[in-house]
Amino acid sequence: MKKNVIVSGGAQGIGKTVSLRLIEQGFAVSVFEIDEEAIDEFRLETGNADMAFYTVDVANEVQVKDAMEKSFADFGNIYGLVNNAAISINKNIVDLSFEEWKRVIDINLSGAFLCTKYASQYLKAEQGRIVNMASTRAIQSEANTEAYSASKGGILALTHALAASLGPQVKVNSISPGWIDVSAAKKKANATQENLTPEDHLQHPAGRVGKADDIANMVLFLLAEENDFITGQNFVIDGGMTSKMIYV
Repeated sequence: MKKNVIVSGGAQGIGKTVSLRLIEQGFAVSVFEIDEEAIDEFRLETGNADMAFYTVDVANEVQVKDAMEKSFADFGNIYGLVNNAAISINKNIVDLSFEEWKRVIDINLSGAFLCTKYASQYLKAEQGRIVNMASTRAIQSEANTEAYSASKGGILALTHALAASLGPQVKVNSISPGWIDVSAAKKKANATQENLTPEDHLQHPAGRVGKADDIANMVLFLLAEENDFITGQNFVIDGGMTSKMIYV
């Protein structure tokens, strides 16, 4: 039986790349995704029997609970959970409505809580792993990102709380991506390769803008059974940009 990993927001962007890499590495993958058009396109691209798709709004408790039960029934286990689903509504705080604020918090933070709540019993049974997707915005923000930044700061706090609450059976960590180019990994209607300049790349001490594979590599590392002494941690994957901006 293959180990089943749930990836929320798993049909586009970083989530899509993570889903594909998990399949390549021999996992089964349950894609939780709200965008049905993205699901349909991804299903046609892959056609893999070890990947199942579930239409889920992660801010909807009934949908999350139902999809979690179906994923377990379909694959017989839930070993991993990648809480990746997120949106951003970046506006001047005067113009940001309370409903918009709540929607960002509901998807980005409450969605991670709900997915974890309903996956936890299955993860404990498998000595499983949770990887939460935070952001460098959680520790170094930009103007007009209050809702997104607050949601990602909450992910950091949720991560170390869950590590304490679910340990030792379940290991819980987070990843904070910096500038990751996912322009071409969206559904066809939105996919356009971003034209990155040499200056864009040279902003990073690593010498380039990040790729979704950079994040997928860390997800795979944190899911690996042998890395079971790592929990409650946040890993910044930004090509050194945060360190440069803080200390230079």
